[in-house]
Amino acid sequence: MRDQSRKICRICSLEIVETEQYYFLNNGNNLMLQFKLLNFLPKIDLSNTPNPIACNSCMIAIEEIYEFKQLCIKTETTVRNLRQQGVIEEELQANKIKVELANLETISDNYLEINKDMPICLEEPSKRKLYYCHNCNFNANKKTILIRHLQMQHIGRKPFKCNVCDYCCITNSKLKSHMRTHTGEKPIKCNICDYCCNQMTNLKMHMHTHTGEKPFKCNVCDYCCITNSNLKSHMRTHTGEKPFKCNICDYCCNQMTNLKKHMRTHTGEKPFKCNVCGYCCITNSKLKIHMRTHTGEKPFKCNICDYCSNQMTNLKIHIRTHTGEKPFKCNVCVYCCITNSDLKKHMRTHTGEKLFKCNICDYCCTTKSNLKVHIRKHTGEKPFKCNMCNYCYTTKSHLKRHMRKHTRETI
Repeated sequence: MRDQSRKICRICSLEIVETEQYYFLNNGNNLMLQFKLLNFLPKIDLSNTPNPIACNSCMIAIEEIYEFKQLCIKTETTVRNLRQQGVIEEELQANKIKVELANLETISDNYLEINKDMPICLEEPSKRKLYYCHNCNFNANKKTILIRHLQMQHIGRKPFKCNVCDYCCITNSKLKSHMRTHTGEKPIKCNICDYCCNQMTNLKMHMHTHTGEKPFKCNVCDYCCITNSNLKSHMRTHTGEKPFKCNICDYCCNQMTNLKKHMRTHTGEKPFKCNVCGYCCITNSKLKIHMRTHTGEKPFKCNICDYCSNQMTNLKIHIRTHTGEKPFKCNVCVYCCITNSDLKKHMRTHTGEKLFKCNICDYCCTTKSNLKVHIRKHTGEKPFKCNMCNYCYTTKSHLKRHMRKHTRETI
C-alpha cells in the first residue's frame, strides 16, 4: 500500500524530502503560475492527481524556461527596432569581426566526415546559471542564495535569533549587523567625513550625500532621492496612502519608521540618551537637536533678519512672522496662527479642557507654560531679574512691566 504521507513531484515523479520546499500546482490564486504551466510544459493532466505538487527544482526549471523565452522575445524586439532604424548595419560596418582560422589543409576529410553532424559553436556559452523565484522577480546565480531568499521573503523561516531581543533573521551576517544595534559598534566608516555606521548598505546610501547622486526619481513631481524605499514612501504623498496603522490608537502614516517612533509614545521607550545631562528622547534626530543646547550651535539662519535656531522647524515657523502666513485655522472662530501647537492651545478655550494639573494644589490650566509659572508660587522661584535693581519676578511679562518704571525715571 502506498504511503499517503509521501510527497511526489507531479512533474519529475521524484519524492520530495521533508525539509524541501514544494508548491501546489492547482493554486488558482497564482495566475502567473497557471499561465506558465499551460504554456511551457507538455500536456499534463492535473485533474487525475489530488492536490498536485511540484518540487523546488522543477519550479526553478519552469522559471528558467519562462525567463529564457522572455529574453528571446525582448532581444528579437530590440534587434528588429534597431534594424528598422539602420543601427544594426552601421554597427556591423564599424566593428568588423576578425576570426583566426586554422590551416584548412591540415584538416583531414575523415575528420570532417566523422563530425559532419556536430553543431558548430564559435563561442562558449556562459556557464553562469540563474535560479529564479516563481513568486517575484528575484534571481540568483547560486541555488543557496535563492533558497535563502525564499526563506526570508516567502516562507518566513528565520533560524538566527538575537539573545537580547526578539529579532530573528535568515543569515548569520544579518544577525551580526543587528547585534551592533545593541553594542553600539559602528565599524563601517566614511573616508570623506566622520560618518560611521553598522552596515555597508547604509554607507553606500550615505556616500550619495557627498556625490549628490539621487538616482530614484518621482514620475509625478520633481522629487528625487537616494534610495528606492524613500521614493516609495514619497509616492504615498501623492496617493494619500497610509498603510502603517497603530494598533492602540487611530494614528496611521506612510512610513514604518514613523510608526515605530509613534509606538514609543505608548510604550514610553526613550532609547536615545544625552551623555551630558539626563535627557532622553525617542529619536536620534531629537537627541541631535538637544545636543545643540549644550554646544550653543544654531546652524539654521534666517536670510531676512538675524534670527538663528538650533532646528529647522523653528526657522520655518519664524519665517512665517515675515511672510504673515498663518496656515492653522480654528473651525469654531476666525482665529488663525502659525503653529499647530498654538492652535491646540486655542481650541482648549472652546472646549474648556484643562490638561495640565498641579501636583501640589487643585490648580489646572490649558497650557504647560502656565503650569510652570504657577509652580513657581510653590517653589518661590523668580528667574526673571532686573539688571538695574535687585527686584525679581516669576514671569517675563511682570519684569517688562517693572522695567517701564526705570525708563520713566531715566526720562
